[in-house]
Amino acid sequence: MMLRRPLTAACLIAATLVPGSSPATAATLPSGFVEQIVFTGLTQPTNVEFAPDGRIFVAQKNGVIKVYDSLSDPTPDTFADLSAQVNNFWDRGLLGLALPPNFPTSPYVYVLYTYDAKPGGTAPTWGDTCPNPPGDTADGCVVTGRLSRLKAVGNQMSGPEEVLVTDWCQQYPSHSVGDLAFGADGALYASGGDGASFNWTDWGQDGNPVNPCGDPGGANPTPPTAEGGALRSQDVRSTGDPTGLNGSVIRIDPATGAGLPGNPFASSTDANARRIHSYGLRNPFRLTVRPGTSELWAGDVGWSTWEEIDRLAVPGANFGWPCHEGGARQPGYDGANLNLCESLYTAGGATGPHYAYNHASKVVAGETCPTGGSAVSGLAFYPASGGAYPAEYRNALFFADYSRGCVWSMAAGADGLPDPTRITTFAAGASSPVDLEIGPGGDLYYADINGGTIRRLRYYPANRPPVPAFTATPSSGPAPLTVAFDGSGSTDPDPGDILTYAWDFDGNGTTDATGRTASYTYATAGPRTARLTVTDSTGAAASTTKLISPGDSPPVPVIDTPAGSLLWKVGDTVGFTGHATDAQDGTLPASRLHWQLVLQHCSSATDCHSHPVQEFTGSSGSFTAPDHEYPSHLDLILTATDSAGLTGTTTVRLDPRTVDLTFGTAPAGLQLTVGSSTGTAPFTRTVIVGSTQSVSAPTPQGSYAFGSWSDGGAQTHVLTAPATAATVTATFTPITSTLSVTGTATVAGTGRPLAGATVTLNPGGRTTTTSATGGYAFTGLTPGTYGVTVTNGLGRCVTPATASVIVDGPKVADLSVTARTDGYGYTCVDAARPFRPGSTALALTGDDRVAPVTLPFAFPYYGRTYTSATVDSNGVLSFGAAASAAANVDVPSAGAPNAAIYPFWRDLGLDTGSQVLTAAGPGTFTVEWRNAYVYGYRSHRVTFSVTLSATGDIEVGYQALDARADEQGGSATVGIENETGTVGLRYAYAEPVLRDEISVLFRRP
Repeated sequence: MMLRRPLTAACLIAATLVPGSSPATAATLPSGFVEQIVFTGLTQPTNVEFAPDGRIFVAQKNGVIKVYDSLSDPTPDTFADLSAQVNNFWDRGLLGLALPPNFPTSPYVYVLYTYDAKPGGTAPTWGDTCPNPPGDTADGCVVTGRLSRLKAVGNQMSGPEEVLVTDWCQQYPSHSVGDLAFGADGALYASGGDGASFNWTDWGQDGNPVNPCGDPGGANPTPPTAEGGALRSQDVRSTGDPTGLNGSVIRIDPATGAGLPGNPFASSTDANARRIHSYGLRNPFRLTVRPGTSELWAGDVGWSTWEEIDRLAVPGANFGWPCHEGGARQPGYDGANLNLCESLYTAGGATGPHYAYNHASKVVAGETCPTGGSAVSGLAFYPASGGAYPAEYRNALFFADYSRGCVWSMAAGADGLPDPTRITTFAAGASSPVDLEIGPGGDLYYADINGGTIRRLRYYPANRPPVPAFTATPSSGPAPLTVAFDGSGSTDPDPGDILTYAWDFDGNGTTDATGRTASYTYATAGPRTARLTVTDSTGAAASTTKLISPGDSPPVPVIDTPAGSLLWKVGDTVGFTGHATDAQDGTLPASRLHWQLVLQHCSSATDCHSHPVQEFTGSSGSFTAPDHEYPSHLDLILTATDSAGLTGTTTVRLDPRTVDLTFGTAPAGLQLTVGSSTGTAPFTRTVIVGSTQSVSAPTPQGSYAFGSWSDGGAQTHVLTAPATAATVTATFTPITSTLSVTGTATVAGTGRPLAGATVTLNPGGRTTTTSATGGYAFTGLTPGTYGVTVTNGLGRCVTPATASVIVDGPKVADLSVTARTDGYGYTCVDAARPFRPGSTALALTGDDRVAPVTLPFAFPYYGRTYTSATVDSNGVLSFGAAASAAANVDVPSAGAPNAAIYPFWRDLGLDTGSQVLTAAGPGTFTVEWRNAYVYGYRSHRVTFSVTLSATGDIEVGYQALDARADEQGGSATVGIENETGTVGLRYAYAEPVLRDEISVLFRRP
């Protein structure tokens, strides 16, 4: 997730009236805002912290901490160098940094980093490399995480590092440690990732030896009992072994590292369990605390579908990873039938995200921020008072995405919490943000990991300074050197301003020329700094500089091998050689050649983000081709530096050898899970040769049970992609009868038969559906003791009930289930009912449109009655305000709309192929949305209706839904809500559970 590109030379630029420089290519910001570079020349900065005394501390991924005396200090001191014990490989490194609120009275700097040693080992073990990369037959260079504090005396670390916590076993080079934050209660919070594979469903099955982190399951962990890999995020629920901290947020005493009273497991005998505050997270890369509280918020980086912003308000909250992601079941881990997940599904209780966005969707409709690759990489709350930003940003939550290069603002709602319906694009085209912080004066700052800068987003309520830019042609060459300077690229964000230009060609502080263009001859050799200062009509000014090198020219690097035509497969050893020549120095020595291996992970041919893999020094070397999902490729980058400090860079792109794998079922048309997603077989995936793929055959499916895979693997197993195209088929067998068991399912307290419910028999996972009288039956059983579980088919309207039945002949297991209800008393039941269509077209079309309707009777709803309603094109029937609402949220929610029914609330549109129709019957009124399209996907169409009964009951139904997640409710809200948004009954939120044969009846108490 944290990625880098080759670092380019840059200088800190001081503005005449504006501290900080304006970047040549700045982010697009709201009116009145400008982006400025405050610090530059850093090496992959990951975290920035502002001390109360004005100093600024910056963590670099390589383990070095820099400290600046102030925002105007261009030359930092090195506070500490932990590089010898920091494993700086791929996404590992020094990632977390924090200062106590009363620093320097409490003179400590807190750090969280990847410790370069296995559990119990001593750093350094691997260095910043990995001779046994993950995905081959080795263990993936297992490391741990470490949280320490460093005593500060002045601008230097004094004394030894004081280690507070060592844990977070990591087998794979991402999902490492995360962030640090202090709460208002003085507690120190720290986060860590699951340390598991990002390529396949990982339950601890890989490595040499297998399961090198020592998770339960031993040398051969297999479903359903395996508890390793990503399941480490659920480790606190697995009480048979010591608790690990992976995938958790801990709350500790900053002086001792011990868990604090008030933590959910404070009475445990396990020291790590006592530390845990929240868990079930994948890669909680960034934390922030809501001002005035100790309420923690986390940005959790997702797999291939969802990014989450989680509110950690309740100690002990389980956010569900890897069993859940984005509020729904995670298909890869659901398909593996793992006990830790299945028990969570049965018991419920996983906490959903406060906000989640899909990798394929815009965060804000119509914005320029791309979709595809996504990685939430920064969080910061704007204060409730003070600061220069306009009032709409008070209490807002800023969040950043590294892959998309964007920052958004989520404004506070009526309850003071960030409101997912009030998100706006704040900075589009931000430069690789990996940390957000509110700094002095209330400005938002971010760490730019790829560019090596710290940037400020500053607000000017009246006049903004100009943005200077210029070219220098040539910028190097034999002396005397005549250089043409052109400042035409300078701009001013305020219309009508007239710019003036002042040039200082030799950096002595004297203006040597004015005008947009100028020429200057450097008579003697030696580096010079040329400065352009641009001033607008109001006197606001800003400057930028370039290095001019008369008598010198940059070196010319050459990659001799490999050629760009090389195709690699996972595990290949790829050798490389190169050299560089310089007009002044001749052939450069090997010590001046620096190599970077960067994996580019692409969501499309043109949308890639970077994973740094490894760095080398010398004229030759080798690397092992890594495992990764496709599409992706490698960039091998050679940078040469001459004796004068000038650099030259060249890159060779190395594409992988790929193969098509086809996954089928016999009979065809059943479901298979590959990696993170489930599809209907047959389907084909393009993968890298030698890559590892996890596959599952969910069972049972209808009247079929899994039998075997054509490759001989278990129901859930891992396969290695071969060199040639192949088909892997899961064969299912019909379920046959030997014995049978029957029973009935009813709703407790009502005696009502639960029709259309799903009854599951375990072991075996066989299911059947109850009849109209609530009866059910299983056939084809062998004698034994079975657990019987009943849910409502989609698991939405009733609380599951369980029983045990001994099968040695026909036996009966009768079950009583509890209906889901809200605080007012509404309940719901879902069952197969005929779809209720409309008949009279309503004058409603387009996007985000509403139309009024008159009801044929007074409709009772949450203690009030209504005779009219508003139909929203976005799948809402509201009895309140008439405004359209495109951005759906979970219910109940205090934000508008309220007093509403949500049959399929999502950003929808109505075109010439769509209609909204109404129909009135005896005691009923129906509104049908027919063939509405999912915004952004014209081919994705949904038809649904809501029927009001004069008795107060509400029925919603669906028709012609295709087998697509978004058409089945994967991004929609289904439910009801009262007039204040304080009470409501949710059927589903962002879960693909809707089907043609299911309608939902919300019953009035």
